[in-house]
Amino acid sequence: MIKNISNLGDAALYCDFGTEINKETNSKVIKYFRSVKKKEIEGIINLTPSYNKLIISFDLKKTHFKEIKKKIENLDVNDSISEFPKKIEIPICCTDDFSLDIKRLEEKLSLKREKIYENFFNKEYFCYMTGFIAGMPFLGDLDKNLRANRLETPRVKVPKGSVGLTEQFANVYTFESPGGWNIIGNTPKKIFDSSKTENPNLVSPGDIVVFKQISFENYKNYNE
Repeated sequence: MIKNISNLGDAALYCDFGTEINKETNSKVIKYFRSVKKKEIEGIINLTPSYNKLIISFDLKKTHFKEIKKKIENLDVNDSISEFPKKIEIPICCTDDFSLDIKRLEEKLSLKREKIYENFFNKEYFCYMTGFIAGMPFLGDLDKNLRANRLETPRVKVPKGSVGLTEQFANVYTFESPGGWNIIGNTPKKIFDSSKTENPNLVSPGDIVVFKQISFENYKNYNE
């Protein structure tokens, strides 16, 4: 299942699952991520899954590369990927103030905004990974008719809660941040809660996300 295990500096290694970016490959990454996490291997201090790789950081005072590599190679990987996938609903308001790039997408995709939103909201999305900024979920796969490149000039500030599209993915900006994704709306829901020391992410790799369109009135009065 793992194509290759290599060292990444002195105190980390990465498990390479191939070059493809798709749900099948990413499901293997998440299966190992969950299994290693559940195993609580001594010395491992952090696990970072991505589209097709898993980075494992470890404490050199407690272990070393060869020992961790051997344990990963001999790991009895369970089918935790299918055990408890969370299904999370995220509300989005798509008024003009929030849908910063809908006109650009209409031009790039040759679609009316109504069709863009219809295609977007009529799908379930799989969380491949989180990252870039804390808790930001990378969600796939977008309808092929909605796939567009990033902005030619990224914004200096993208508002917190913005929902963006680029290529095959959707995401949610968990904090105000620079970014070049095509913004189609904004959610009032907290996607990352920094007050939680454990599980601050609303969405984790392997979860399923559905988006629900709401009015501006519901957005203003939203209460979690």
